[in-house]
Amino acid sequence: MPDFNDLVAIVRSAATGEVKEDLNTTPKGVIISAADIEAVCRVLFENPLTYFDQLSCVTGLDNGTAANTMEVIYNLYSIPFNHHLTIKVILPRDNAEVHTVSHIWRTADWHERETYDLFGINFINHPDLRRILLPADWEGYPLRKDYKQQEYYRGVKVEY
Repeated sequence: MPDFNDLVAIVRSAATGEVKEDLNTTPKGVIISAADIEAVCRVLFENPLTYFDQLSCVTGLDNGTAANTMEVIYNLYSIPFNHHLTIKVILPRDNAEVHTVSHIWRTADWHERETYDLFGINFINHPDLRRILLPADWEGYPLRKDYKQQEYYRGVKVEY
């Protein structure tokens, strides 16, 4: 069974860009470029040594206007091998987009929609990228640090 260093080596073999280790996450993880997300996830899913058959979570993180970045964080789990890995992709706030992985793990469909709905991160080639928690005509993305709640929604005053 591969250890964390083996997993990093497998990620590096699939990535064209830089791969950084992130030892501050639980589980330990890697930071890769947005351009590499599909290839890295495909290898981690298909490789018989890793077989990450479960995408446990996809979430977003707004690092604020000072950092001017957002992150997409993927938590992977291999049921047969009982190993975990976190993958992070750091994106510019003004163009926060990354390719979907919903064709690799079906569960990504709703996770990516939720991340889009709350952070405004676009998942390129997602089969049905639309709001999942908020109404379709809601303005803004509530988990962004610069979010300003609208005063009225459909004529009803929105309270804080």
